[in-house]
Amino acid sequence: MARHSALKNSTQKKREGSDLQGVRNTRDHSERHLAPGLDRLIHERMRLGIVSALAANESLTFKDLKSLMNTTDGNLSVHARKLEEGGYIVCIKSFEGRLPKTEYKLTAAGRGALENYLSHMETIIEQMRRS
Repeated sequence: MARHSALKNSTQKKREGSDLQGVRNTRDHSERHLAPGLDRLIHERMRLGIVSALAANESLTFKDLKSLMNTTDGNLSVHARKLEEGGYIVCIKSFEGRLPKTEYKLTAAGRGALENYLSHMETIIEQMRRS
């Protein structure tokens, strides 16, 4: 009897989880329509933080960015690589003595993309306040 109840509860939780998945998918779908044209590369929280930090500084080391973003090496590395592949930042590797140093700089394309993103967000905020 207890085994049957546990199996029933497990099945019910799975069903509820799949129902929640449908809600998430619907929400994601509606978000796409609320803000079409948003730069998806920058819109992700960590990447927006990286680009914003680099916009406020001429350059930042990996260590500086990691500290500012309060993240792990792997997480920062993945997001920085995506921004680099998108042409928004450049990565400069060098050595200070015998220690490797990784430094990042915002490109002109990255600065333009950030300005466009911020402008787009300001427009969305203005529209929402008028509603």
